[in-house]
This record gives sequence, structure tokens and C-alpha cells, in this order.
Amino acid sequence: MEFRQLRYFLAVAEHLHFSAAAATLGIAQPPLSQQILKLEREMGTRLFIRHSRHVELTEAGRLFRERAQRILDEAGLALAEAQNAGRGETGRLSLGFAGSTVFHPLVASVLQRYRSAYPGVAIGCEESNSSVLLERVSEARVDAAFVRLPLDCRGLETEALAEEDVLAVLPPRHRLARRRSLDVAELAGEPLILFPRPIGPDLYDSIISACHAAGFQPVIGMESPQISSTVNMAAAGFGVALIPSSMRQIQAKGVTYHGLKGGTLHTTIALVHRPRERAPTVRNFVRILRDIARQAARA
Repeated sequence: MEFRQLRYFLAVAEHLHFSAAAATLGIAQPPLSQQILKLEREMGTRLFIRHSRHVELTEAGRLFRERAQRILDEAGLALAEAQNAGRGETGRLSLGFAGSTVFHPLVASVLQRYRSAYPGVAIGCEESNSSVLLERVSEARVDAAFVRLPLDCRGLETEALAEEDVLAVLPPRHRLARRRSLDVAELAGEPLILFPRPIGPDLYDSIISACHAAGFQPVIGMESPQISSTVNMAAAGFGVALIPSSMRQIQAKGVTYHGLKGGTLHTTIALVHRPRERAPTVRNFVRILRDIARQAARA
């Protein structure tokens, strides 16, 4: 039994006339009659009672009409669902976020545009540090992740989204609080609040290297479990925090934000994903991210 035969049968059942059904289907009447006869032989029962000028359904034909229509409807729905999934319009997308990346407006822009373009895709999110997220993407436990560079991303594709300067966050009533920007050398002797090195070893090392280049050995006053929590620790008086500029929107009582002269420290938000990714949901997300990154670069 073929889908074509079901369509032919339903056309004849609707018109109760072979010539009218053939005209609707856009075929000649003899092939239509032959296919209906073939269907009846395969089923072992008559579906129509033939009269000279019309036909009528047998009892078997009336029962079969309902089932045949349901089969074609289900087949059409299955086809549409498969096509939607193949275009990435349905399905699931799992995303990882290094905690501090969610503060940047371009990350929100990518998510908003994707949700608007593909409302049928369910998005799952998880937050962790960049190093852990690299492992999860590599192991296919997460489809893609927003991380902070510099970071060793060997084996994965990297899509840069936004570059940020690193700011200094001074605790309340600090002696340099009135300064708009600072030299890294002015932080000599200040206890620094840094995240543990395994969270982002390359960014951590670049901060330490900047201190060495400014002529001093940094004093690590406190380690914060995440980059995003360093501001609150600065507000509590544990020391000076160094954060990406988008995190200055964190409202912590008494702290002040300061640029670092010379652009010596910066970080980049990037999306990492597996190379030669085949999942259409991931490809669509990467395409939207690239579009927004290009627009932001032009602006």
C-alpha cells in the first residue's frame, strides 16, 4: 500500500466519481481506476460499488476512509516535524555560561534574537567556570558555551563576540577612589581579590603578568569562587578586585570602578562549540551570534 493510493482513494471517496477525482488529482482516469483496483485487490475487499455514472462507498470503504485520512494527516504532520527539526526550528539547545559573561548586553542580544527566530527550540542553560565548560562542550554534554578568553580552546571552534577592558574595583573609602583611571603600578601592595587560577588560568596569568610588568609582585588577599563575586568581596573590604568592564553594573555599596591606563588588561567573551557541528540548532545559534558580532564591530 502506498500513500499515493490513499490519496487517490480519498479523492474518489470525496467526489464519488472517477472522472471528477482524476481531474482534481491532475491525472487521467484509467490510471486512477487501475490504482483503486490494485488497492482493493491488496486489501481483499471492495471499497466502491460502481454504477454507470457514479460510485458509492461500501461499508469497508466508509471505515477505510476515516483511517486513510488519519494516516495521511499523521504522515503530513511527521513530515512537517522532521522538516522543522532539520531546519533547527524545533528541538533542544543546551548552552553553558561562564558566570561573568551574562553581564554583557551582547550575550543577551544573541539569546533574544535566537528565541525570537526559533521559538520552538527549548533552551537549557547551565552556569560554570570557563575551564569546566570547555570540557562539557568537548564531551558533548553541552552544545555550546560562552566563556572568557584568553583560554586554551584547542579542539573547539571559537566565535569571538565582544572584547572588554579590565577594570579595578576599589573597596569603600579607598585612598584612590577619586581617580578616574589608575596605573597598574598603583596597585602595588594592595591585596588583590582574584578567582582561583583553574577557573581561568590564562586570564589569571595575564593579570599576574601585568603586575610583574608594572614592577611588583601581587599580593593575593582573597580568592573568590567566581569572577562575578569579586565585586561583593571588594565591597566587604577584602581588597581590590579586577573585573571585566560589563560587570560594573553590579551595585555594591561603597565600591568605585576605575579604568586601567594603557589598555594593559582585557578579556574577550566568546562562544565555543564543537568543530563541524551538524546540529541545525547549534548552527543557527552560531550564525546569529556571528551576525550580532559583525554588527557590533561595525558600530
